[in-house]
Amino acid sequence: MKKYSVMKSMGMLQKKGKRAILETTQILNRHGYCTLGEAFNRLDFSSAIQDVRRFNYVVKLLQLIAKSQLTSLSGVAQKNYFNILDKIVQKVLHDQQNPRLIKGLLQDLGSTLCVLLRGVGKSVLVGNIDVWVCRLETVLAWQKQLQNLQMPQQVGHGLTLSDLPLHTLNSILYRLSDGSDIVTLGQVTPALRMLSEDRRLWKALCQYHFAEKQFCRHLILSESGHIEWKRTYFALQKCYPPREQYGDTLHFCRHCSILFWKDSGHPCTAADPDSCFLPVSPQHFIDLFKF
Repeated sequence: MKKYSVMKSMGMLQKKGKRAILETTQILNRHGYCTLGEAFNRLDFSSAIQDVRRFNYVVKLLQLIAKSQLTSLSGVAQKNYFNILDKIVQKVLHDQQNPRLIKGLLQDLGSTLCVLLRGVGKSVLVGNIDVWVCRLETVLAWQKQLQNLQMPQQVGHGLTLSDLPLHTLNSILYRLSDGSDIVTLGQVTPALRMLSEDRRLWKALCQYHFAEKQFCRHLILSESGHIEWKRTYFALQKCYPPREQYGDTLHFCRHCSILFWKDSGHPCTAADPDSCFLPVSPQHFIDLFKF
């Protein structure tokens, strides 16, 4: 499955510049996407979360909205936002997949709601303040449910990680793009522990997520003068946003003036459709409505 990363999206948008973003925004406005809330309502994110390729993208978008754009949503869009979030939580509780991802989203959302209710109040909130108090209580209840989530023990006599050869285990580690996942997997078996401490693995992870001029500024050396790539990675993570990957992303067609999921495509009538497609990361999706 081909992956489309945020870094690729950022590169294309930065190359086009703010003028291209502004032009895209103007086109979206002419086709009914005047506000973030309207765009959020028109795109079927409820269906998107059922697709494993789009799940992370939608969660990241909801997290960005929770951090800074929650009060910009209309009452209808806010209701839609929390309905989708409820479906995401129920899906995670049922499938028992991606709990850490959702915990991060709920943590940011809970913090935002606390600030709005305690420090700002109803002056910036759409709707009755009691509704927002209820929403905060719901978020806290979701957090408790996820905290109590117990992963089932696999019972059977099939192959386990311990049965796999070292080169296969090493290949698995090299396919992980999150350093925290590598650390967690390294705690499973002694063999994985050894492989997860490989300097070359962490060097590759630093080179994948960060530009050379970035990690050169934050290199951590051992007493013997060797680069400690694992410590360097986590130091860089505190300073710069890591590269993100999504199985599928929203794209904008400049010829047809519509937003669509890349893997689904759309029947573009342009002579060269690919030249009209612009990838839209979660952050750029929000940025389109800030002009």
